[in-house]
Formats: sequence, C-alpha cells, structure tokens
Amino acid sequence: MDSLNRMALELVEEAIDFTDELGIEVRELDNEATLLDFGHRVPGGIEAGLLLAEIQTAGLATVQTRMDTVADAPLPHVELTTDRPALALLCSQTADWELSGHEFEGLGSGPARALAAEAEIFSRVGYADEFDFGVLAVESDDPPTPAIATEIAERAGIEPRSLFLATTPTASLAGSLTVAARAAELATVRLTDLGYDPLDIRSVSASAPLAPVSGSEASAMGRTNDALAYGGQVHLTVTEEFDRFDELPSTAADEYGTPFESIFESVDWSVADLPGGLFAPAQLTVDVVGGPTHVLGGTNDELLADSFDL
Repeated sequence: MDSLNRMALELVEEAIDFTDELGIEVRELDNEATLLDFGHRVPGGIEAGLLLAEIQTAGLATVQTRMDTVADAPLPHVELTTDRPALALLCSQTADWELSGHEFEGLGSGPARALAAEAEIFSRVGYADEFDFGVLAVESDDPPTPAIATEIAERAGIEPRSLFLATTPTASLAGSLTVAARAAELATVRLTDLGYDPLDIRSVSASAPLAPVSGSEASAMGRTNDALAYGGQVHLTVTEEFDRFDELPSTAADEYGTPFESIFESVDWSVADLPGGLFAPAQLTVDVVGGPTHVLGGTNDELLADSFDL
C-alpha cells in the first residue's frame, strides 16, 4: 500500500496552488512547519471544506455535496464514499489525536496519525506509514502554535519543517463540512469498537446535513454533532454477519433525543467522559454479502430543526 501521507501531500500541494480560489491562507510557523488555514483568519468555504475532507481521508474517499432538506428547509448535505474504509476512515480520518498543552487545545485527524500508529486500530488493520513528510488536520478554536507543531512532529517521527497542518475551527464553513463528512467514519469506528473485524468492512457510503455556521465554538460543536447523530445516514457493505449491528445507530444510546450542546455541558465539555455510543450516525443500512440486509435507527428532523434554528 502506498503511503497515506504521500497521497495526502499531493492534495496539500493542490490546496497551496489554489489558495485564492479556495479562500484559504498558507503560512510558515517559526519552526518551519507549514500551516494551511481553512477558516481561522480567512473565510474558507464549501470547496475548501471538500478538499480538507479529502486530505483527512488521504484521497481514498470521494467527497461531494448535494441539496436535500431538513424539516422542509433546503440545505446542503455532504456525501462521502470509500472502498478503503479501514485505511481512509480508521487509519486516517479518525480524530483521536488529543492535542493539549503549550496553551493550545485541539483535535488532530489525518494520515500523520499513521506515522506514529499509536492507536490499537493500526495493529488490527496491519498498517503503519513510513514517509518523510506528515499531514495532519487540526480542529481547534485557534491555529496551532509552533510549540504544538513541534510536539506533533515528534510524535510522527519527522522534522517540523516536514509537517503540514491543515486547520479550521468548527465554527466555519470548512469546519461544519468536515464534521458532516464524518458519518461514515463514526459508523466504521463504532462497528470496530464493538469488536467487528475492520478488514471485513468492504465499502461505506454516507451523508449528513451541513450544519449552519454557529457564532461560537460551543454551539458549533453541538450543531455539527447533532447533524450526524440525528441526520447522518450510512450504508455499509460487509462480509460477515454480526450480532451487535443493532448497537450501531445513535438511537441505541440512552442519551438519544438530547441536543449535543446540552450533553457536552453536562460533562463540562470533556468529550472523554462521554460514552462512545453517542458518536454514531442516526440511521444505517448494513448489507452482508451473501446474507441479510439490516436497516437500523432513524433520522430526527424535529431535533435538527431546533438545533439549526430552522
């Protein structure tokens, strides 16, 4: 398998070539790491968000938008499809790098995770990357600092000058889009957390509504997670039957029906204190090759309308 970071770097180079058209900004940090700003000091946009979602999945997913409705209101929906879910979603897109310290808080996702291969999922998939450059997407209130970039580079085993950080706040068009593009990832992560073999997941397609951009990061975190938990729809093609498919949708969680902003407030915004089953799409179809088809969960337009102020 080719390097995930090499494939992502090609997309980063595309972003650098079209900064004006995408409404993004590229600048070098004091430690020579390269920062690609998709929404902090610049407007970014939907096209920028689409490219950022491709970077997060190392180019192994097709990401696009379509128009649909939520509570009869026309809204863009984000679609993602991949035939390499273990690599694109688990080894790349998953946002499990907690970046804390040096007066910075954020979440990292993208192929640089595969350079460190710290999470158990890399051994389950049987993949770790070796490349001289690393690409990490960072979701944070403020752009990454040189100190946090140096820490990321050390974890990835590369020099800071070889690190490319694509960053955006959740409360931005690109941020809202990249979260909506995570419906497939949430389903895949949830399924593997339940004990399913990630290599038995053949293909995943998903869609979720693009949450309206909020005026604060707290509201944005609530809205974007509501978009997934109450509007995310996923189709999986898998090769083996499993007795826990019914635990996949967000409807299986005890907290289902509560807006995410209220859920976050209840744990003082400590995501680590929340049960994993909360982070799941609303509705799924699971096709077992040569076996049954399972249809699970359901969307909730009423809650989305309240969350989105429709």
